[in-house]
Amino acid sequence: MPRRMRKFLGTIITILFVVIYALIAMALAQSRLIQGAPGVLQALYYVVLGLGWILPLMPLIKWMERPD
Repeated sequence: MPRRMRKFLGTIITILFVVIYALIAMALAQSRLIQGAPGVLQALYYVVLGLGWILPLMPLIKWMERPD
């Protein structure tokens, strides 16, 4: 598959993944477990979820950047 097509497909998959991930993260953020936690734990939760989408997408990004 040409690099240009890989980047196109990777971009679409990335956008879909981030949208779904954000919806799940927002739903979890509204749960009683997070809302009732102390402020430090809430902050840690938001940091982890804010950066957590990167790790699952790293293989996709490497695949997109692979030479032809």
